[in-house]
Amino acid sequence: MPGPGDRHGCPSATTGRVVVSVRIGVEEEFHLVHVETGLPEPRADSVLEGLPGDLFTTELQQAAVESNSGVHTSLDDLYADLTGARRRLDAAAAAHGLAVVAAGTVPLPRPGGVPPTAGARYRRMVDEYRKVADEQLICGAHVHVDVPDRNTAVRVMCEVSPWLPALLALSASSPFWLGGDTGYASWRTMLWQRWPTAGPAGCFADAAEYDGAVRGLIDSGVISDAGMIYYDVRPSDHQRTLELRISDSCPRAETVVLIAGLFRALVSEARRRLEARPSARCGTRHEWLRAAAWRAARSGLEGGLVDPRTCRESPAADVVRGLLDKVRPELGAHGDWGTVRTLAEEALAEGSAARRIRRTAHGEDLRACTDLLMAETRGGGRGHRRLTGPTAMDFPPGRVGAKDSRTRPARVPGR
Repeated sequence: MPGPGDRHGCPSATTGRVVVSVRIGVEEEFHLVHVETGLPEPRADSVLEGLPGDLFTTELQQAAVESNSGVHTSLDDLYADLTGARRRLDAAAAAHGLAVVAAGTVPLPRPGGVPPTAGARYRRMVDEYRKVADEQLICGAHVHVDVPDRNTAVRVMCEVSPWLPALLALSASSPFWLGGDTGYASWRTMLWQRWPTAGPAGCFADAAEYDGAVRGLIDSGVISDAGMIYYDVRPSDHQRTLELRISDSCPRAETVVLIAGLFRALVSEARRRLEARPSARCGTRHEWLRAAAWRAARSGLEGGLVDPRTCRESPAADVVRGLLDKVRPELGAHGDWGTVRTLAEEALAEGSAARRIRRTAHGEDLRACTDLLMAETRGGGRGHRRLTGPTAMDFPPGRVGAKDSRTRPARVPGR
């Protein structure tokens, strides 16, 4: 995403105060599956032929691809972008007898594994991490939010971390792995956390301290570059954004928009608190964050979550509504309150994607689960929704993940 220097301010219809519109963008990862069998197909290079490389790209495994959205201030514009990219990618896949699936994992395994994408960096990762890389058949949805500078990104990273498990629960879409029910709503989370730098981020005083820690990890030989920092949330290494990485890929684009709206509000709320108390330090303990993420991966929206307000287990609906209450001023300031509240209540009423997948498996079979995921990914049966009112502002075009001319961003497995 471009930096935040060209944002515009406007009065909020909800609060009446002048608001700086914070831009957001999304990177979505998709599985490639055979239309008839539902099995993963390692044909990313073929599907991406003819598609613009700044919008669509490969992943570590040849059975996955990624799309990069534009940058937006309006959730409705983001939704239109995401659904348009999904249709475009699905059409390219269909030309090869394939379909795209937005989910943390696909239900059916591919016998014999999936070959990696060519390239020295991917080859090194496969050689170094072996089974962890071989089984990187997972997909996530990543949200970028503008921040003014890297120091702010590092401090906000710590502040928002306690609420990220609730976003994971909203996204949970990976109950099956290798043809079996794992008992988890997000098995992708458990697979992802096998990487040495995955999971909750630590808390750092400023960018210098954070960057020093990253250099130490690289010097240790455990990772090869900063692109292999796989925290649940992290400062982008080539853009002025804070990047959410905890979420599963979501079959429904509406869920991605919901998570993007909530994450933007969390970032804005944390910035407001830090501006009021510049010397404040976040005291959330790492083991608590890891436990809360595990609980969200296990339960999704269908069980309890660890409530950041009490550090005790509460029904998922109570935690999600507590998050809505916490960030309501920021949602209102961005004009997102009605949209996000409606999407959140729909999600709580219907349950997670993991629940829908399991319900289909119990009524039919895993092949029918893949059909469900293919249909939801392309928006089948739901029609076009306008999520918000008319957009008030136009911003210069750009793409999430667009390469800075000075820095070549490293590619990430499962990104």
